[in-house]
Amino acid sequence: MDLAAAPAALLVRRHLHIAGGWVDPSDGAAIPVENPATGDLVGQVPAATPADVDRAVAAARDAFPGWAATAPAERAAHLDRLHTALAARADEIARTVALELGTPLKLAARVQTGLPLTVLRGMVDLAARPPAEETVGNSLVVREPVGVVGAITPWNYPLHQVVAKLAPALAAGCTVVLKPSELTPLTAYLLFDAVTEAGLPAGVVNLVPGTGPVVGEALAAHPGVDMVSFTGSTATGRRIAHLAADRIARVALELGGKSANLILADADLATAVKVGVGNAFLNSGQTCTAWTRMLVHRDRYDEALDLAARAVGTYTLGNPFDPATRLGPLVSAAQAERVRGHVERALADGARLVAGGPDAPLPPRGHFVAPTVFADVHPDSALAQEEVFGPVLAVIPFADTDEAVAIANNSRYGLAGAVWSADEEQALAVARRLRTGQVDVNGGAFNPLAPFGGYQQSGLGRELGTYGIEEFCELKAIQR
Repeated sequence: MDLAAAPAALLVRRHLHIAGGWVDPSDGAAIPVENPATGDLVGQVPAATPADVDRAVAAARDAFPGWAATAPAERAAHLDRLHTALAARADEIARTVALELGTPLKLAARVQTGLPLTVLRGMVDLAARPPAEETVGNSLVVREPVGVVGAITPWNYPLHQVVAKLAPALAAGCTVVLKPSELTPLTAYLLFDAVTEAGLPAGVVNLVPGTGPVVGEALAAHPGVDMVSFTGSTATGRRIAHLAADRIARVALELGGKSANLILADADLATAVKVGVGNAFLNSGQTCTAWTRMLVHRDRYDEALDLAARAVGTYTLGNPFDPATRLGPLVSAAQAERVRGHVERALADGARLVAGGPDAPLPPRGHFVAPTVFADVHPDSALAQEEVFGPVLAVIPFADTDEAVAIANNSRYGLAGAVWSADEEQALAVARRLRTGQVDVNGGAFNPLAPFGGYQQSGLGRELGTYGIEEFCELKAIQR
């Protein structure tokens, strides 16, 4: 499959989705959508305004009492129909993600499309269960939906990040106003095509595409929004928290990461390095949970660097619709420039380049950055402390397990991580010591029913599974 497999005509969407239907925006401004692999314009969507946010929030507020009172089994049936409608669009979704984000098509089908469908399927089953109640002394403790949710989602996983908010919010009985990223909005339109087909009640879900400074801020600050759920950078999360705090509204924030991959002396080194490099470069490194710090015992450090360098050679850059491509572009010229800046600073700070770097060959067009590995990275350096959000891996040696844990915890973030050891009990003991929300032991598989979220500046709250539903609930105590 070559570039001809990408849509030839512009993908133009002209409407917002408010109160159960497609409606005209309040003005005619549009947001262009770019193919990051070529720089070509491939689509456009309307740029919503604060007036459009007002309309969407009003629709969600009107719909809330009826949706909150809907029986759990009926809400689950709506989500089941949404899953069916989305699954029928799986190929189109994968192609759209490949087009507007640059994710290689095979990965777009497996992760960008398959994962959110799996999450939604699991949420159908959870939504059918009545809300948990418990008796504490003479009190009946019940869970009720928080109300109208403003969901603000990022560009790096444009369907999964929406589903991870939308599905549990709807399961809890909340209504939603969604602002997707302006860099990858076309995928959200496919979701709302499925919403229309599934026949969700009017106003239960609403779509207002637009920029963060205009639509995002209007949604986060809106007095009719009871809770804001945001995924994105820590800086933007801090701003959203401030806006919500002005009216004492709840927030759930899934923010940045600088995750450590601890490879202990007795680990299966070849597997640990191969999987570690793959995790660091997933989605061209544009993944908040990426293990971007590889910590290796000094006795095996040189061997690990050699394995990492050889692994980099298998990551072919190119057109996302070419089956030979393993690493696509970064989402925008600005993002590529930021990542190159991190690479240049790492060199200036004395890190040793092992593979890739600023002089590595790149495709002639598009926002590409070569997969890059640095050795001898100081744990306090910018490369070890700041989220790069690109295909750049820092390899750091350690002398013993205590030093490895100290280096791993030397971060303002705490989203994910990994531990590798032939002794699983030792690996579990180390995992318990890491100040992070999720740890994989010896390549443990991602569990979409487990809680997902971070410590420290990686955010507040948890997504996925029953934990994700509880995030959208209020607790009420009824004394008897």
